[in-house]
Amino acid sequence: MQLGIVGLGRMGANIARRLGAAGHSCIVYDVDSSVVQQLADEGAEGAGSLEDLVARLEAPRAVWVMLPAGEPTEQTIDALSKLLTADDIILDGGNTFFKDDVRRAAALKPQGIHYVDVGTSGGVWGLERGYCLMIGGDKEPVDRLDPIFSALAPGRGSITPTPGRGGRDPRVEQGYIHAGPVGAGDFVKMVHNGIEYGLMQAYAEGFDLLKSRASEVVPPETRYDLDVADIAEVWRRGSVVSSWLLDLSAAALAEDAALSGFSGVVSDSGEGRWTVEAAIEQEVPLEVLTSALYTRFRSRQEHTFAERLLSAMRYQFGGHVEPTSGK
Repeated sequence: MQLGIVGLGRMGANIARRLGAAGHSCIVYDVDSSVVQQLADEGAEGAGSLEDLVARLEAPRAVWVMLPAGEPTEQTIDALSKLLTADDIILDGGNTFFKDDVRRAAALKPQGIHYVDVGTSGGVWGLERGYCLMIGGDKEPVDRLDPIFSALAPGRGSITPTPGRGGRDPRVEQGYIHAGPVGAGDFVKMVHNGIEYGLMQAYAEGFDLLKSRASEVVPPETRYDLDVADIAEVWRRGSVVSSWLLDLSAAALAEDAALSGFSGVVSDSGEGRWTVEAAIEQEVPLEVLTSALYTRFRSRQEHTFAERLLSAMRYQFGGHVEPTSGK
């Protein structure tokens, strides 16, 4: 299947690579021509502009926008809306606010252009592991794009289906879901990221407690100099708190148990804030997730070992580099 991809950053480029490896044809564009050339050298078809990308696609076209949420995505979708025609599809795979998806879909509807939001999880590991996809949009365009989603998803792998699932949608066992109408995919991804904040915070605080047990404020007879890297490693095996985030924490701690390469400044992508806003709108208490978000705000003013581990986890799964300032 043919797909246009706009935005060749950490995830966009690897999406193109994974699709190419599965036999799909990708026409790629980025404002940085060097990354376009790099992907072209690897087998994709490079485009010199959005106009060129659209011209190279066969109707009905599908263009995946993989850019930072906000103005870059807004401008690109607006430009594409002037180039595409009825029955074409625009996909947004960035961390977009779900209400913006609804607005965009409504604006594109009079032209007959479909809009599909794709909450995409997998970070810099997606090329190897596949991407967990949370999709929102009308059934017809989503079904039309199923070969793309299937190729990007991790597949069932060694994970057995949950007992009692019966006749439920088999796509979810492959790692992708049609969550509902436009915006539903990004809403599910938003909550996913909110939960991620909470999980990361729990690990970070727990390891901070382990590491600080050697503090002089603790009575000598119960003062333990614990090896946090080894503890992370043993918990990966048979423990009820094992997870991919723990795997990544173990990798970071094995490299440098003091995490000296991280200051502890922890950014937030915006989805944690939107999750809390949705909780307020729906009157649903989210004590843990809200606290985790506030801790990230605090990390920009004072830094503990917990914040350094949070920062290390973000780098491990998403390649997120700490900002150069504490703001």
